Amino acid sequence: MKGSKRLMVMMLLMIMLLSIVMYRYGYLEIQRNISSIKDAQEIKTKIIEKYITLISEIPNLEKELASLKEIRGFYNTEMIEGETYSIASASLQDMVKGIITGMGGKVSSERMGQILDLGKFKVINVNIDGAMPDVKTLSDALYAIETHTPSLFVREIDVSIRDYREPRELGVKVGVSALTSGK
Repeated sequence: MKGSKRLMVMMLLMIMLLSIVMYRYGYLEIQRNISSIKDAQEIKTKIIEKYITLISEIPNLEKELASLKEIRGFYNTEMIEGETYSIASASLQDMVKGIITGMGGKVSSERMGQILDLGKFKVINVNIDGAMPDVKTLSDALYAIETHTPSLFVREIDVSIRDYREPRELGVKVGVSALTSGK
């Protein structure tokens, strides 16, 4: 009988130890896994909700993009176009030369100036030497340059009288700048 009591106590101890081990490494581990799965599920639900709100904002973002493209198109008309900076500078030279000769002036020389880097945009410069018949024509030419589209800027001007005996014709040196986004 003593042996069977010992066996019973040992069996009970074994069952209790087995229960503790199962509880510790089975039930608690499963609870941790379930908890981490629920946490992951909550995180994924929040991410999906954020995606849904972003997707719902797409029409508004498209409208805003269209308006920004419109505004950018307006500003692109204010810049000299050209595949390279040299082509843009040549285009600027032609514009200024056309304005001066269109007002009755004469162009004796034209040359490109330095290109100034403003990051995405560049400032191109041209220098034109010529003659204007009178002050009124010079004033009209300068006004035409300043109000031209794309925007041109007179950055320097040097005016002198060609002939002091007959001070009608003026010698003019003009430096004109413009913005470009050439490559």
